[in-house]
Amino acid sequence: MIKQNIPLPKSNIDPHGLIVGQGDFQYRVNSHWGLLDAQKTPVENCHGLAMDSQGRIVMVTDHPRNNVIVYNKDGKLLDAWGTQFPGAHALRIVNENGEDVIYLVDSGWVLNRNWDGKSTDDWASPYNKVIAQSGFIAKLTLDGRLIYTIGHPQTIGVYRPDQPFRPTDIAVAPNGDLYITDGYGSDYLLQYDANGCYIRHWGGGDNANPAHNLKNTHGIEVDLRNPQDPHLMVSSRAERALKLFELNGDYRGAIDAAGAYIGGPVFSGDHFFAPVCWSHIDGKNADDSGFISVFDRDNRVVANLGGTQPEYINGVLQPMRSTWDVFNHCHALCVDEDENLYVGQWRANQTYPFKLERVSG
Repeated sequence: MIKQNIPLPKSNIDPHGLIVGQGDFQYRVNSHWGLLDAQKTPVENCHGLAMDSQGRIVMVTDHPRNNVIVYNKDGKLLDAWGTQFPGAHALRIVNENGEDVIYLVDSGWVLNRNWDGKSTDDWASPYNKVIAQSGFIAKLTLDGRLIYTIGHPQTIGVYRPDQPFRPTDIAVAPNGDLYITDGYGSDYLLQYDANGCYIRHWGGGDNANPAHNLKNTHGIEVDLRNPQDPHLMVSSRAERALKLFELNGDYRGAIDAAGAYIGGPVFSGDHFFAPVCWSHIDGKNADDSGFISVFDRDNRVVANLGGTQPEYINGVLQPMRSTWDVFNHCHALCVDEDENLYVGQWRANQTYPFKLERVSG
């Protein structure tokens, strides 16, 4: 018998076939799209998603049996490989000189062979399910051959040895520069050139102007919607905000996410989508309360998928939260040419990604 985990939200009802979203952004949930035989191709967390130039959906997971899973758009398994990325957390696929390459981010978490079978959030315990080590970035060919790695910044004199480096995401600028968020480590944003040579870093947690701080910075992308004004959009997830920086690190502003523990943006035309891991409820991040926010060209929320309808009063976005009937913890997504979404989740009972099929717009 094939073992398949059906992803269930807090409502405990399979959302398959449910229509979600508002206005021009409504989607039919296909929660069965990515189901695989969990005995042959298991996942732990569906951490990162990207689409290659062939239209294949590539996902990274931190399961020790396979770190990279490749689907076609119908949800058929095409390939699965890799055991050398135990903390696989994010990826970017970039076409360089006519060939796709992968930038894979490993956050440095490893499954603990001494796990007590219960502890999942006691990060200091030697018996927690995952334990921390240093992370790294790997540049790979599309079939997984290693080109180079970027490791702990202590090796180039940028970090002290006692500063943790557990990166969470990477963006690639048009000139090839790399921007890496250290969201589980020291909360800096580090810039490297296309050859992996260090340029600068900024952020952290103790700037004279606290607006310049980053806190659990979890995602990043280059906003190219205005070609004359390229800049960085970075999640400061624990602050429930997206922060904007020039490509040289100068701070330029923030977008309040109104109670959403928001990840980095995924751009599609004039809009962007951002996965939300938790809603802020009763003063904390509530379990199983994720959703997806859709922002317009003016960086205003126009829809929430699996979340409450966005509302502005006197120009101020009101608190947003889950509707509890679709997602657990949204972590990553990608968009195809038909504007369908593919969504991966963290801590969702080792379940596979969803497809959200566009029905309006």
